[in-house]
Amino acid sequence: MAKVDKPKILVVNDDANSLFALTSLLDQWAEQESYEVIAARSGEEALRQVLMHDFAVILLDVNMPGMDGFETAEAIHQRVRSANIPIIFITAFVADELDRLKAYQKGAADFLFTPVIPQILHAKISVFVALAMKNEELKKQARQLSQRTNDLISSNKRLLQEIEERKVAERQNHAKDEFLAMLGHELRNPLSAISSAASLLGLPAVTADAAVRAKKIIQRQSQHLGRIVDDLLDLSRAMSGKILLNRAPVDVAALIRNCLETYRTTGRTADYDVHVELESGWVDGDVTRLEQIFSNLLDNALKYTPPGGTIDILLEADEEDVVLTVHDSGVGIAAELLPHVFDVFVQGTSTLDRAQGGLGIGLALVRRLAELHGGGVEADSAGPGEGSTFLIRLPRTERITEPNSQIMETTERAKPNVLLIEDNDDGREMMAMMLSCYGYEVRHAADGLQGLAVAREYRPGVALVDIGLPGIDGYEVARRLRSDPDMRHIRLIALTGYGLAEDQRRVLEAGFDMHLVKPVDIDSLMKAIASLTADVAPPAAAVAATRQ
Repeated sequence: MAKVDKPKILVVNDDANSLFALTSLLDQWAEQESYEVIAARSGEEALRQVLMHDFAVILLDVNMPGMDGFETAEAIHQRVRSANIPIIFITAFVADELDRLKAYQKGAADFLFTPVIPQILHAKISVFVALAMKNEELKKQARQLSQRTNDLISSNKRLLQEIEERKVAERQNHAKDEFLAMLGHELRNPLSAISSAASLLGLPAVTADAAVRAKKIIQRQSQHLGRIVDDLLDLSRAMSGKILLNRAPVDVAALIRNCLETYRTTGRTADYDVHVELESGWVDGDVTRLEQIFSNLLDNALKYTPPGGTIDILLEADEEDVVLTVHDSGVGIAAELLPHVFDVFVQGTSTLDRAQGGLGIGLALVRRLAELHGGGVEADSAGPGEGSTFLIRLPRTERITEPNSQIMETTERAKPNVLLIEDNDDGREMMAMMLSCYGYEVRHAADGLQGLAVAREYRPGVALVDIGLPGIDGYEVARRLRSDPDMRHIRLIALTGYGLAEDQRRVLEAGFDMHLVKPVDIDSLMKAIASLTADVAPPAAAVAATRQ
């Protein structure tokens, strides 16, 4: 147990002899009773001592010049910290009842008359010293109890926080487990269709009509797989803050009309009653990412609205924002799910998710892409079965009246020879066959050093170079080609599975003219080759043809 400080006794008397006699008498019992004696010659000095120390009891002479005992007692008890110090008045006169009343009104605990009887003084002092020691012990115990209580409260808060963090981690792990299960489901479906269609093409009795249908299935499901990979990459970029926008003035109304036309052409909106009301509104944004925002919102509406349902698309512009609203009459959103619809991996019930498909990251990407454009997104629903409403706000910019792009007319011209450097045998063979079908003469190589040797012999107009090559990588291939005066004229297109801004920067620094992300659509590849071999070389911004 912690050591308790010795109680202090203050003796106040203006007479030096009386003061010495009292302090000497008290000093006889100081060791036995465990207290400390302090002396004061006046009321003013007594007040100074009270300001510096706490006292178990004060022995105060009544008759003192200047500030007498009553005035001193009153001043001591006016101070909050010393208001409860017991005071024993010492006087040489027998106090009458009025004097006693006055003393008690000033805070007296008792009287002693001189000459003081030692036994009586000892008895009275012992009581007050013992009481002071008990009070001090109780105060220390109270402080210790308060500290223990605070420690328990802090421990309880930490425990509750750890429990909540564990619950959040468990929910996140469960959501990730469900996501991985859904990812496996989403990948197996198109892979199964592609495998079956490829097997059908290999059968000897396959009809021409069946072969055409099988090829369309392979093409359609391959595109679906590409979209899944793009969504996963976009999710990674969004969570790490590495999405880079190629900003330009965009008429959102025209963009939405083009997207809707694609949906109508493919028949995706055929079973729905789609109402469209679009007011022209311009924003400073990335066309590809703005299309992704609208497509994800429309896909979400189609996914959770039964055939025959209604989808309303409204675009308005106020002084500051362009506001897009997509409302559907579908299954709605439960109140407990509504605050989390833009969180990663969040969807509705597992049964619905499995049946409808999707990875549960579309709305999370919508929110992130809207924020990157300086805007925001909101969701609202009256509950299950009451439909859903999603609202996007994007900062408005000035309308652009002059055309900001021109459609490149394709004319028949001599096609350049093409060198394809790719280490994947199947990928190299298929791309070479497609280029040949489009009238290009193609040579190919399986690694970087072999590619350089073919380039010196073949002198192609365009080289398609995979970045991840054995031996020397695609960056080194580009650097060596650019450093050779006889081959620096070759237009270089990088083929890679990486599409971050850092990857694009490295590609351009190595000497490439353009950066395409796998899987490369054949139409995009044809346009890229045509743009690089036109009379005017494209600017470095031609990398906008890639996904970032």
